[in-house]
Amino acid sequence: MMNSPMSIDPEEVVRAVELFRQAYEKQMSGDLEEAVDLYRESIEVFPTAEAHTFLGWTYSFQGRIEEAIEECKQAIRVDPDFGNPYNDIGVYLIDLGRPDEAVPWLEKAIEAKRYDAYHYPHYNLGRIYIAKEMYTRARACLERSLEIAPDYALARQALDQLKRKIN
Repeated sequence: MMNSPMSIDPEEVVRAVELFRQAYEKQMSGDLEEAVDLYRESIEVFPTAEAHTFLGWTYSFQGRIEEAIEECKQAIRVDPDFGNPYNDIGVYLIDLGRPDEAVPWLEKAIEAKRYDAYHYPHYNLGRIYIAKEMYTRARACLERSLEIAPDYALARQALDQLKRKIN
């Protein structure tokens, strides 16, 4: 259940943020089980879209893709403006071999109001369009990704490979 603005306890928010920070550190160090426990505890204290998304990301590292998708859907329920879970669902669906289902999620990531990495969904759409041999669309997506993040190596590599393929 989402906390209403009237019922937000600042101490709970601080505790949830600290648990999230600890979970992220555990995740990055490879202690995925501890990360899962800490993300869940953070969500229990004060649910955030970030904690749900990162719990999903941790699940994906464990091969628990369907659970990862469910956590991202929870994140969207908490904050529909947060772009990360839309992109992550798209990536998970690509990984599951369901790229057509991924497209609307990636498009929602591009439209999200709160997102720091708009280059990712453009790149991921480019991957889908390359696989579908829709090269003009793929090129446009990859070029857009690089307009947003000129140093994004995966998009640069994909675009270079695409150019070699179509020239």
